[in-house]
Amino acid sequence: MTTLPAHSAPQRRENPHINYGRRIIICVDMDAFFASVEQKANPRLRGKPIAVVGSGNRTVITTSSYEARAWGVKTGMNPYEARQICPRIIFVPGNNARYTHTCTEMSRIFRRYTPDVEIYSVDEAFLDITDSHHLFGGPMAIGWKIKEEVREAFGINCTVGIGPNILTAKLASDMGKPDGLNWLRPENLRGVLEDLDVDELWGIGRKTAGKLRELGIRTCGELGRTPRSLLRSKFGIQGETLADMGLGVCRRSVRTEEEEDAVKSVGNSMTLPRDIWDRRDFEAHLLRLSEKVGRRARRHSLMGKRVTLTLRYSDFETFTKQATLSGYTNDTHVIYQSVLRILDSIRLKARVRLLGVSISSLIEDPGQVPLMEEERKRRFVLEAMDSVNDRFGEGKLSWASYSAYRTQGDVISPAWRPSGVKNVQLR
Repeated sequence: MTTLPAHSAPQRRENPHINYGRRIIICVDMDAFFASVEQKANPRLRGKPIAVVGSGNRTVITTSSYEARAWGVKTGMNPYEARQICPRIIFVPGNNARYTHTCTEMSRIFRRYTPDVEIYSVDEAFLDITDSHHLFGGPMAIGWKIKEEVREAFGINCTVGIGPNILTAKLASDMGKPDGLNWLRPENLRGVLEDLDVDELWGIGRKTAGKLRELGIRTCGELGRTPRSLLRSKFGIQGETLADMGLGVCRRSVRTEEEEDAVKSVGNSMTLPRDIWDRRDFEAHLLRLSEKVGRRARRHSLMGKRVTLTLRYSDFETFTKQATLSGYTNDTHVIYQSVLRILDSIRLKARVRLLGVSISSLIEDPGQVPLMEEERKRRFVLEAMDSVNDRFGEGKLSWASYSAYRTQGDVISPAWRPSGVKNVQLR
């Protein structure tokens, strides 16, 4: 394992003819991204404990600065909890457009070193430099250059992890935080993984770690030595993946935008400013979500035949129900009427805190002109709205019945991408 301290450049050029073995993957993980961007934008926030929160009444902390983390402030806390442990904390409403713009600009830096770039989320990316590292002085030199360019361009820090696959590159970045540069070489993996808790691995959550502990498996070394037959019997096909993970093996490659899996659905969800029960509240929010789904589908020439409504109750129980349409659509009103029919078929158990709408069973929009005059008029209206919003910004033209509910901005989804269907335009 090679670790480079923050702000310490490599002292020698690596031999480009060294056989590094397998793939060489870089994980670029931004340090306290949202908070760092806000501190850069507002010098008065630098060096102070801040937490980025949503703009609505109901909000949780999405990111906190390292000054706040030193007091124990964590992502997911509500502002009251954070204030109790850090009385001097400053709450900053998130600026989604600022974060997505920064992410998009950073992706251009990454592509200077390889065309094989996967923007995994708004603050994290994977780069396959197997075929290009020798052009720039080797993996560590590339990692250092990326850190320097990000700092110079945006005034924020990132941690770079390097490994033979995305799993180990992510682990290397986690171990190097904050502002580090860390290389987990293949020959050192066994020693690193031997005593590492299984829940330190990317992709093993609390529930899976708990089930592994019930089997007496606590470390990655123990996981790697566990018979695959036992893991398959307990976890099904996921057991094979877990066995590989214990050995530091990951068969998933870096997925560029062109190589991403075919889109299976187009959807949007939102946590509501307050729990709702009234039918008018449902209608307004579902219309807005249907419009966002329809607009994205139209932008990418997609149509869907299956509509899904997702509800999350006030006790966090989540419920989904689907309906299959007679034909394919990306029409806001058809989607909206479909989710209303689904809603009418549900006997609500409690007030609802989250709503989601999606379409699936997708095909490419053939661009046929509707035969019925009413459908043609509706399509003309939708195209006109899309044109206005494309030119002047998302949400500039919306439905009047939703206007009274526009109290908070969109929340960035973990699936957000700078381009493609997973790019959600944020207002």
